[in-house]
Amino acid sequence: MIKNKYRSIYCGKIKEENLKEEVTVSGWVENIRDHGGVIFVDLRDETGVVQLVSNEDIFHGLTRESTICVVGHVRKREEEDYNLKLETGTVEVLVDHLEVLGEALHVLPFEIKSSKEVSEDIRLKYRYLDLRNKKVHDAICFRSKLLKFLREKMDSLHFTEIQTPIITASSPEGARDFLIPSRKFHGKFYALPQAPQIFKELLMVGGFDKYYQIAPCFRDEDSRADRTLEFYQLDFEAAFVTEEDIYAIGEDIFYDTFKHFSNKEISPKPFRRISYHDAMLHYGTDKPDLRNPLLIIDISEEFKESSFKPFKGATVRAIKVNHIQDRSNSWFNEVVDYATSIGMPGIGYITVLEDLSFKGPIDKFLTEENRKNLISKVGLEKGSVLFFIADKKEQMASKYAGMIRLELGRKLHLIDENKFEFCIVNDFPMFEYNEEEGKFEFCHNPFSMPQGGKKAYENDISTILAYQYDFVCNGYEMASGAVRNHDLASLEKGFEVVGYTKEEVETKFKSLYEAFKYGAPPHAGMAPGIDRMLMLLLGEENLREVQAFPMSTSGQDFMMGCPSEVSEQQLREVHIKIR
Repeated sequence: MIKNKYRSIYCGKIKEENLKEEVTVSGWVENIRDHGGVIFVDLRDETGVVQLVSNEDIFHGLTRESTICVVGHVRKREEEDYNLKLETGTVEVLVDHLEVLGEALHVLPFEIKSSKEVSEDIRLKYRYLDLRNKKVHDAICFRSKLLKFLREKMDSLHFTEIQTPIITASSPEGARDFLIPSRKFHGKFYALPQAPQIFKELLMVGGFDKYYQIAPCFRDEDSRADRTLEFYQLDFEAAFVTEEDIYAIGEDIFYDTFKHFSNKEISPKPFRRISYHDAMLHYGTDKPDLRNPLLIIDISEEFKESSFKPFKGATVRAIKVNHIQDRSNSWFNEVVDYATSIGMPGIGYITVLEDLSFKGPIDKFLTEENRKNLISKVGLEKGSVLFFIADKKEQMASKYAGMIRLELGRKLHLIDENKFEFCIVNDFPMFEYNEEEGKFEFCHNPFSMPQGGKKAYENDISTILAYQYDFVCNGYEMASGAVRNHDLASLEKGFEVVGYTKEEVETKFKSLYEAFKYGAPPHAGMAPGIDRMLMLLLGEENLREVQAFPMSTSGQDFMMGCPSEVSEQQLREVHIKIR
């Protein structure tokens, strides 16, 4: 029997150069095949699969997915039995001894090889089995390689890795905090960090020139495909820098990382810059997918006095698509159906005929002047189709136009899946007006520096722009960053606009407020999302595919049984009563 020695070689490393060698291998039983008393077993470990062979006695009672250790000799397979899909496909191990290390006692809840076809909730309940699937397993190993590369990259840029606290104070940073009740301090709470925002700024005040960490972030928000309750950022900050300095660092990180791990075409440096205003106008979103060549055009002015009620006094946007005039009625009906599915009352369109006259349901509402203006402004030509999107609220018109643009891009197969198109969206508004609440709110990060500093507040609040920027790729926000507001008077004024008094600012951000009184350097930074980088590089559409133990879309961990009830004693210890 084997004692204290489970491996002399990995399963996937056994090759013809090992012929006649005695080897010891361990792993999981992937498959068992009985060929009339001669048993073949596929043994799997992290490196691959090797075929074992012996008689019925040695493999008697063996179950799939049990872990075993075997000793045997490597021999060549018969040529007609080669399996060229395997790295080890020309050899096999003739087993002399076998020891079952961990017996699989239950019927598998799903086939390991096809686990990605099972419902996500079942996969997450048995995540330890799902992780045995090669594709799932490889994604987690790929994550390790990416983190190693990023650390080496940051080291080459002379950044210092520093860990910041996980247990901290609750802070109004835009999302809902996860709270931790204190046992020792009755009625008080800790919080998990939404991001290391305040700590990294304090490090700059503390004299560190360049900081970074692979930072865990926690936000009690509804999950979706590209957002989970817990995620990781490559968080970094630098002192005595400008916005342009951070752009250059971010471009370097993203370009080198995607170039290293992918063969796809990547945007050249410097990345394209797009203002928030232009992004919302031409793409209907602040995270545009530039692989889609379609642009949104504002034609509100042309229909200011229109007799067509949906257009009159509304924000009207249009999308021109050339050479689709011959599409079937059902194709256009599918576009209309999509529009109604996202909340639009419908979508109008016209087709430009050979003599530049129009055909379509909207044409009868157009004046001759409308037609001339559209041909001139939009650049209509024979065969063009113009789609109209209108809403009384500019924000909704932008949103709907952006969604229609994406749908048309998908239906027309305009999106090149072999590209990573990066851009930097900047010049975000400092504030946005919440009509329901009747007040201004921060549009993005409350700690961003307003363009113009404190003098910016002498102007119309709604026109103030921030030194705030996002790195975007293929329709995903990949990183968010800003030049930080280290001026106390300006910081106070910004929070005053959204309803905070000076005393509240001093209380809620006590450490930062006090620190800035002792000589704060200008500083800026950003935080690329690790999970989203992995998602794009691996071609996945869901962040949970690149995390080892993610929660479900509902925010539950079916494997650990979380969130769970706790005992009355535990509640009493932290002074909590369930209401």
